[in-house]
Amino acid sequence: MARPKTITDQRLLDSAHTVIGRVGPGFTLAQVAAEAGVSVGTVGQRFGSKDGLLRALFTHATAEVDAVMLAAADAEADPVAGLRAAAVATFLSLGDAETAANHLGQLAVDLADEHLRGQLGRHFAVMQERLRHAFDRAAPLLPGAPAPEVAARVLLSLVNGVSIDWSIRPHGRIADRLGQDVDAVLDAWRR
Repeated sequence: MARPKTITDQRLLDSAHTVIGRVGPGFTLAQVAAEAGVSVGTVGQRFGSKDGLLRALFTHATAEVDAVMLAAADAEADPVAGLRAAAVATFLSLGDAETAANHLGQLAVDLADEHLRGQLGRHFAVMQERLRHAFDRAAPLLPGAPAPEVAARVLLSLVNGVSIDWSIRPHGRIADRLGQDVDAVLDAWRR
């Protein structure tokens, strides 16, 4: 009989996220294992390789951002506030500027790898769809907004750009910066 897993995939993925934030794309499975308090063999057995770990991390991150954005939008009674909340929630997990810069370094690696770039595309598609759904509820209150698909794409481009700019030139908290820039667009669309 096989021994039951006592170390969850979630624990290993959380550890990988933490380590990437600390050291960037040069992280090792040994660092992830140390963070999780397990052997390197445990991480290797579970994910096969660093690439396998990154693929699993992407799958998890995509499901997580979808749930976080949905919860943020649904927590607001006002549809425009819900759209704002969904947009602001996209990158709150970046943490401080140093952590964000290390995740940005990992983004460069992701873009260079065909499979990871495909997963990143799916990740952004999920974010855009979540923004479109929140926009659909808010659209009657935003008469100056473009068509729903364009509005969602504009908001996704905005939050992606803010996250990169803030990672490079951090001033204040990322949540505040995201909120200010999203508000500028939504206020223009109210007219």
